[in-house]
Amino acid sequence: MKIELIWIFVILLCLHCTTYEQDKNTKMMGDSSENKIIKSNQEWKKLLTPMQYHVTREKGTEIAFSGKYDNFFEKGNYYCVACGSELFSSDKKYNSGCGWPAFYDKAKKNNIKEYSDTSHGMVRTEVTCARCGAHLGHLFNDGPKPTGLRYCINSEAMRFCPVR
Repeated sequence: MKIELIWIFVILLCLHCTTYEQDKNTKMMGDSSENKIIKSNQEWKKLLTPMQYHVTREKGTEIAFSGKYDNFFEKGNYYCVACGSELFSSDKKYNSGCGWPAFYDKAKKNNIKEYSDTSHGMVRTEVTCARCGAHLGHLFNDGPKPTGLRYCINSEAMRFCPVR
């Protein structure tokens, strides 16, 4: 049983760690945002660390339970690491046990876009920053009340600012 669980974890980890292009079946589900930020790959590479670039621009993911905000519950707000757009608030964060920071709702309705993601043979909802298009993570329908949602977000895609 332990060996089977380890193999399942390794397979899931490999699926999440691979860099992938958004495929032809991806359909937009969100609305557009004003003040869009468009930069070249070289410009993003100058602004972001290699891991931040991998997660936000190449749709990568950090290893489960490795992110600095996974088991982090200080009061404050989470902003897009690429453009500074407000994404989530600590009052909507919870411990899902999934290995990534989890939120049951977003801070502002129009700051996050959702897309159908059929990569890796799965059907999921990708979550991106509406302003700069940064990949943040994925959205699942297994969260707590009142929304029933779980925004599973990479720590590398966010910057935390405490409430003072």
